[in-house]
Amino acid sequence: MINKEVFKQLIIENQNYINKVKVKYRNYSIEKNANYIFIGSRRAGKSYFMYEVAQNLLRTKITKEHILFVNFEDERLIEFKTQHFNLLLEAYRELFDLKPIIFLDEVQNIKAWEKFVRRLADKNFKVFVTGSNAKMLSQEMASVLGGRFMIKEIHPLSFKEFLSFKKISLDKNYEFTEQKTLVKRLLNTYFNYGGFPEILNFTKKREYLSSLYQKVLYGDVIARHEIKNKYAMRLLVKKMAESVNNEISFNRIKNLIVATGTSIGTNTAIEYFEYLKAGFLLFDLQNYATKFSERETKKKFYFSDVGILSLFLSGDKSKLLENLVYSELRQRYSDNFYFHKRKYETDFYVPENKMLIQASYSLQDYKTKEREIKSLQATMSELDINSGSIITYDDAQETIKNKGRNIHVIPLWKWLLS
Repeated sequence: MINKEVFKQLIIENQNYINKVKVKYRNYSIEKNANYIFIGSRRAGKSYFMYEVAQNLLRTKITKEHILFVNFEDERLIEFKTQHFNLLLEAYRELFDLKPIIFLDEVQNIKAWEKFVRRLADKNFKVFVTGSNAKMLSQEMASVLGGRFMIKEIHPLSFKEFLSFKKISLDKNYEFTEQKTLVKRLLNTYFNYGGFPEILNFTKKREYLSSLYQKVLYGDVIARHEIKNKYAMRLLVKKMAESVNNEISFNRIKNLIVATGTSIGTNTAIEYFEYLKAGFLLFDLQNYATKFSERETKKKFYFSDVGILSLFLSGDKSKLLENLVYSELRQRYSDNFYFHKRKYETDFYVPENKMLIQASYSLQDYKTKEREIKSLQATMSELDINSGSIITYDDAQETIKNKGRNIHVIPLWKWLLS
């Protein structure tokens, strides 16, 4: 049963715990005077980033008694309802005659949480919130929050952060030293298991990823949205994994599932994908070359982390490479990039930077190299861009010049660290 005594115990426990947490600092910055909602997939590091924010505050004139930190995945809060928010504040006030700085961790499952934090912001409380549901980005949510919160997505580790978490500091000219060998060895781990921070603590990394995937699929997607056809949902994820790096329509995905003997409609497939997207498991990428009204018809689909994709396609290195390039671009440019396909296809296009990128595991096969160059050159010509890149896993770096345009072949490890 939830009461003030439970809240008081949690408040004191968390105040004492915050400075004991060993935080590995992430490459994120926040505005000093802003309230924040940190969103992202499970185990990407949102909670630890909030601990980092709290620890930084404690280095100022703020004392631990100012901190009101609640983790809504604590089993003692399983019965937490909307009306308990006020009870939480009352419990704090009975403990301390202070205005708290409020941290609400994984609050997305509590009904009307957004109205509560809006009320706090209106009363000039400092508030930080985390959640594992992309619907926190919706226009409806933005309307309720009234511009009082900044939203920041916390991603799994980039390769730069991965090395930092391994306590590796690269020399200025590392690529000409033995550090290059170390970087390439660690890239192999990152390439196959992805960037969830906790993966570094596990020997059986695949088992950890499988457990995490099951938690997201069954807890954040199937249970949350009360999906009855669990098998169809699992098949949808599998077929999307197999379709990574290919343009595909939802109708085609539906047909692939129906071909297995499982009944599902196109609208249901679209609905299921939206649930997966909201759970930060899968994302879509639109074709820049089509009309705006047609961009929803056919898309490419990628996983939020290559480690989860590797559960389905551990042997398909070309798909893993392209998904990893997608993930890095998403960290760098948010949703502001596309693929470009008319007669020829280029994997990624960042309009703001006039950046074109092909992802190809290797160019050692002559026909593959010729195909990738031809496609990239065609897109460069159409968009009047003079430079493009082909990211390979470990081909030698080179620049291919043709008719005043340059194509840079770059190994993955170097591009990720650029």
